[in-house]
Formats: sequence, structure tokens, C-alpha cells
Amino acid sequence: MVKSRVFAAALALAGVSVAGLYLRATPRVPEQGARANQSATVKRQDFVRSVRLSGTVEAVGATTIAAPRLSGQNNNSLVIMRLIDNGRTVKPGDPLVEFDRQEQLRNALDRRAELNDLEQQIKKRQAEEVAARATDDSTLEQSRSSQEKARLELLKNDMLPKIQAEKNTLAFEEAEAKLKQLQETYDLRRRAAAADIKILEIRRDRAATNMRQAESNAQKMLVTSPLPGVAVIKTTWKNGGNMTEFMEGDEVRPGQPVVEVVNPAVMRVRARVNQADMNELRVGQAVHVGLDAYPELSFSGSVDQISPIGQQSTLSPKVRNFIVLVLVKGSHPNLMPDLTASLDVELDKIAGALVVPRDAVVIDGEQAYVRVQRGGKFDRQDVTVGPMNTHEAVIAAGLQEGTTVARNAGGSVK
Repeated sequence: MVKSRVFAAALALAGVSVAGLYLRATPRVPEQGARANQSATVKRQDFVRSVRLSGTVEAVGATTIAAPRLSGQNNNSLVIMRLIDNGRTVKPGDPLVEFDRQEQLRNALDRRAELNDLEQQIKKRQAEEVAARATDDSTLEQSRSSQEKARLELLKNDMLPKIQAEKNTLAFEEAEAKLKQLQETYDLRRRAAAADIKILEIRRDRAATNMRQAESNAQKMLVTSPLPGVAVIKTTWKNGGNMTEFMEGDEVRPGQPVVEVVNPAVMRVRARVNQADMNELRVGQAVHVGLDAYPELSFSGSVDQISPIGQQSTLSPKVRNFIVLVLVKGSHPNLMPDLTASLDVELDKIAGALVVPRDAVVIDGEQAYVRVQRGGKFDRQDVTVGPMNTHEAVIAAGLQEGTTVARNAGGSVK
């Protein structure tokens, strides 16, 4: 029994060794596709040198509707009473969002009541001043008459006893002092009355301003669309840490965006460009625009604007990025704001050029060459290389159309 077990184990080990030898001795046959990728045919085609950018789609004609900032001292939040449906097409003047205006209307009524009360106080005070002025004018005129009468009595002093003459003199001085006092008091009363009326007028003007502000605040509660387009409801953080769209009944802060009106007729892409690629970009260059979310869609476009001032990159303080705006030609229902897009900016274009894969070109010092297939093997062929892009190179001289060249011919392509 023991001998049989040992013999079985020996057979198993011998089988494993034979299988291993068979596996090592069997060469791997390359796939047909792998052999095909080792060579390429020289073709005559349009050569395009481009630079790849990425950006975000946005509308050229767009506006953000925010909760109104109210005039006066009002920091309360606003409650959304009515809100347009997301994605609805709107025209200029169509209502987008309406906030609760009860507080503003109540404030406007209170300010109007205060204004009316102050106007009545001003009229009453002016009437009182007219009556007081008439009384003071009468008292002042009587004092003048008394003073004039006392002055006439002084003319008789030469013919009257000394004691009577002294009484006339004292009476005249008393009348003159009383007249002077009344004149001074008269002016003080007029200035005091004018000051009282001015204070009431200032309070009235302030109440009128507050009333107009309250009425204007009430009108701001209804926001309409300033341009044609599509309404897009903004999102906000709510309890639970979820981003959800605004709904009727939500409270918003003054100045908080609620709705965005987007005109999808004209769209553009905002992209950031590294400073190394800036020198080759020009306004008007053709651009191929692709949407990352919809690979089957593509649009043509052109460089519309290039920012003259760069911004510091977050990766390195020595690198600066520039903003480039690309105008998209055409429209599509899926071409909407906030989508990411890939841009191929056309830098150079050569029509009917001889083109080979870039990895088929080998740079040996100042001389470039390719390996051309002749009689089942690849021989070196010196060539003159023109412009190159990421994947292709233009052959200016040294090759003919239809020639088969080797890829990865030897050495890295510079």
C-alpha cells in the first residue's frame, strides 16, 4: 500500500513537470490586431494641429434672479409664495418668483398713516402760528401807541410841576422798555414757531421716504423675466445636508440666487488655458466642441475672447492660467449650462499633406528617419519632417503616398 502511494505521487510530479515544460516551450502567437498596429501606411490627408482644452458650458444671454435687497432697515428673510416650474420657457415680463409681501404692505400703510398725521400736525401748527402772530402784532401795535402817547406827554414837562414831569419821564421809559421787550420776544417766537414747523416737515419728509421705500419693497416682491429663455431653478443646502431645488414656502435671504434665466439660442464655453499654450491661441480660431455627458454630440465653434490677465494656478504659484471664451455655433436641447466640454482648438491646418503616425518618426540628432518596408523587412529612410501634433507628423520630403512604415521604429519621438 505504501509503495503504491509513493508511485502515484511520483507520477503526479512527473505530469506537472511535463506540463510546465510544454507551457514554456509553446511560443505565444500574437493577435492579428497586434501585428497590424506595428506598421502604418503613409496617407495623404488634411493635417490639423490642435490643442485640447476643457471648460464649462454657459449661456451668452443669461441672468440670475435673486431675492430682492429691500430698502431701509430690513434684514428679515423672504418667503417664496409662487415659483415658476423648472425648465419652462419664458418671455420678457413673465413672472418668475413672488415673495410674501404682507410685511411690506403693512409697513407701507403704517408709513402712510404716519405721513398723514404729520401733515395734519404741520397744518395745525401753521394755523396756531398765524393766530399767535396776529395776537403778537396787535400787542406790539398797542405798545407802540402807548410809547408814542408817553412821548407826547413828555412835551408838557416844561409846563408841569417837577413831580408830574418826573412821572411822565418814568412812564415814557417804561413804555419804551416794554416796546423793546415785545419786539425781541416777537422775533424769538417767530423763529421758535418756524423751527417747530421745520421739525415737523423733516419728520413728514422722512415718513414720505419710508412710505415710498415700503411701496417699492412691495413691488419688488414680484420678479419678472428681463429676457427670453428657459427658467432654471437654483439649488440650495437644506436640513439634512442635501442639495435640493427651491420650492414654494422656502425662506431665502436677500440677495440669494433663486432662478436663472438662460437663453439657449447662443451658448459658449468658458475654459482655462495654461500659460504654455497661450501664445498659440488667437481670436477667431476654429474649435471643435464635444460634450463629456453626450459623446455623440459635437459642435463647431470659434475663439471669441481671450483674457489679457492671467490668474495664479492652485497647483503652483509660478504657473498662471488664462480664461478663454469659445462661442458655440448651433444649438441642441442637450446643450445646456454647467455641462463640461472638451475643446480642440485648431492651430494649423495643411490640406493634402503626407501624414504618418508620430511614433513612426525617429529623430537622430538633426536628421529624422522612418523605417520603410522593402521585401519583407524594414529599412531606414531619411525624411524631412514638417509640423507634428500629438499623434501625427507631416512628411515634407522623402516618402511617397501608400508606403508602409514601421511604428515604434526605435527611440522616443521628440
